[in-house]
Amino acid sequence: MGLTGPKPNADRSQVRFKGSVAEWTEVEDVPFADPPVLPKRETSVNYAEAGLVPGGWPESTQRWWGVVCRMPHCVLWSDADWEFAFATAETHARFAEGWRGATGAELRQREKLMGVYHDARRDLRIRYVEPRSKTKSAATGTEGASVTSLSSYRNL
Repeated sequence: MGLTGPKPNADRSQVRFKGSVAEWTEVEDVPFADPPVLPKRETSVNYAEAGLVPGGWPESTQRWWGVVCRMPHCVLWSDADWEFAFATAETHARFAEGWRGATGAELRQREKLMGVYHDARRDLRIRYVEPRSKTKSAATGTEGASVTSLSSYRNL
């Protein structure tokens, strides 16, 4: 759940709220490598009439899942988080099938908790960073961790 107080500034490494300090969680900006597939969906709806594809999921929900399950911060998710994502996929499918009422609002709230959009990730203090393997060391020009040469601090 997001923290209370003003929205954090993405440029600061720490955020102060009510006297405490909240650190950002930095995640390498690479797609999640091992996303789960949506389970088979049992529905009483006629697939042909509803425009569903085999497996019971609307095409828009399958596209949505293709985006959500590859988000870089999915690497942080536990089994419970994935179950929440599956339940959110069901909410998305119901919205796509025309269920109205509170379905759209529920979907929006669930997507916020999952950090689907940039503003939601900011509220959750999740920041995507350049992958470490692509950063170059200032002193050596080699790939890996950034290390500053000690000689650059000496006045010779």
